[in-house]
Amino acid sequence: MGEEEIVWLAIDELQHAIEEGALSVAEIVEAFLGRIDRLDPVLQAYSVVYADRARERASALDALRVAGEPLGALHGIPVGLKDLCDVAGEPTRAGTTALGDAPAQENAEVVDRLEAAGAVILGKLKMTEGAFISHHPSLVPPVNPWNPERWTGISSSGSGVAVAAGLCTVALGTDTGGSIRYPSAACGLSGLKPTHGRVSLRGVFPLAESLDHICLLYTSDAADDSVYV
Repeated sequence: MGEEEIVWLAIDELQHAIEEGALSVAEIVEAFLGRIDRLDPVLQAYSVVYADRARERASALDALRVAGEPLGALHGIPVGLKDLCDVAGEPTRAGTTALGDAPAQENAEVVDRLEAAGAVILGKLKMTEGAFISHHPSLVPPVNPWNPERWTGISSSGSGVAVAAGLCTVALGTDTGGSIRYPSAACGLSGLKPTHGRVSLRGVFPLAESLDHICLLYTSDAADDSVYV
């Protein structure tokens, strides 16, 4: 199975392929990392890619399957994180230069839960500065894979672009005033915005904690490679 097939498989299809032995998590991760290497220099969805970390995680998950251990609900699923979710040992920049390079001391709770379920974190995704309305002038903003002249949505822009272009299977975004709804609409995606408080905000850089939601972007449609290659 080639890259084009792998990156557009839905979560349940990836899980079935892993369970049946048709794909290893390592093969899935390499397909996504290869696609990121090829397309992200143009699309600019990622602020950082955790290639080594993702490969180590894939090897560990494949070893669990070989050992006959129970597989988590997201075993081997490639996920991108909006760059306001803490990852232990990595800086959280929230689309700005003001936070510096100090590494987070622990994972955001949502990252812990994703990894407990077996997800593979591919990296951090670009966003507007502080999750507000515009990208920091020092950053190259993400490019809509359907049409580079079109808007990418508001602060979860990198999350929308990454999912629409097959650079991760699903991505986390946040919504305070529209930042899951607008990228979903602009990039042709589905967005899940849970009831406020259902998903913990611990370890997530705040914009307005009384309104912030952790959200999910996902798709079953593929953008045409000819648009952005």
